[in-house]
Amino acid sequence: MKEKTIRKLIKLVEESNIDQLEITSWGRKVRITRRLNSDNGHSEQLMMVRNNPAPAAQPAAATAISVDSGTTDAEKKYVEIKSPMVGTFYAAPAPDAPPYVTLNQRIGVGQVVCIVEAMKLMNEIESEVAGRVAKIMVENAQPIEFGQVLFLIDSA
Repeated sequence: MKEKTIRKLIKLVEESNIDQLEITSWGRKVRITRRLNSDNGHSEQLMMVRNNPAPAAQPAAATAISVDSGTTDAEKKYVEIKSPMVGTFYAAPAPDAPPYVTLNQRIGVGQVVCIVEAMKLMNEIESEVAGRVAKIMVENAQPIEFGQVLFLIDSA
């Protein structure tokens, strides 16, 4: 991130009522934190700027959630498969190929469920759980964000 941009962000934190600002851009993370220091009974502001690289792409995260079925009071347990990166979602390895997974298909741990294209690199996303594909949350060739839910898996 450019120094000019960082200076603008510092000024924004100084003029606002926030204590911390964190921005990730182009693979770099900048965190600006305001602390109050009272060593001599004086209250002064210290600004801390950290310019760290953003974390590298990690395996797809699987998190258990509860989704209301709508027909009964019972809740069904689903597991989310989330995108480990920003990119473009592809359901199949090629435009004319069948999709990796379909609705209601049973999948196993380590099975490829989709591809996320990021910076012209094709990253295969593997399932960390076994179960049935309950819902596909994104459409083919749709841009996706880091942490966006791609699939809901019924692990029961």
